[in-house]
Amino acid sequence: MTTRKDRLKKLVQVQEQLRALHEMRRAGFLAQAQTAEQEAAELAQRFDAPDSLSTLFPEIYQQRIAGALARRDQNLEGARLEAGSLATATARTNMVERAYRDARRQDERQRSDRERLDLIEMKRGSDG
Repeated sequence: MTTRKDRLKKLVQVQEQLRALHEMRRAGFLAQAQTAEQEAAELAQRFDAPDSLSTLFPEIYQQRIAGALARRDQNLEGARLEAGSLATATARTNMVERAYRDARRQDERQRSDRERLDLIEMKRGSDG
């Protein structure tokens, strides 16, 4: 049977993995948002160029720019949601870590008490 301390230790590891997952997902969303924003800026720059095909197909350029900006906004929203999940995961991790440290201290205290009792019993047995 596993002790409470062992279960909490495993739970801390799982919570840390979950927190890392949310950190990676948030970073991915932010990177995708940055890429989409750069794409929109490049398209806008080409649209404004004098010898561009934008004069022939302005709707296509505007649609692509709007699409890139929409992707940017979606990714920023995803990053915002992941930031909330990350904060929740961090709070849970901290809470489980505190519980684990408390369980470890209690376990050490109990072990120390048992050792003292064993020493007292050994001393009594040798005196008697």
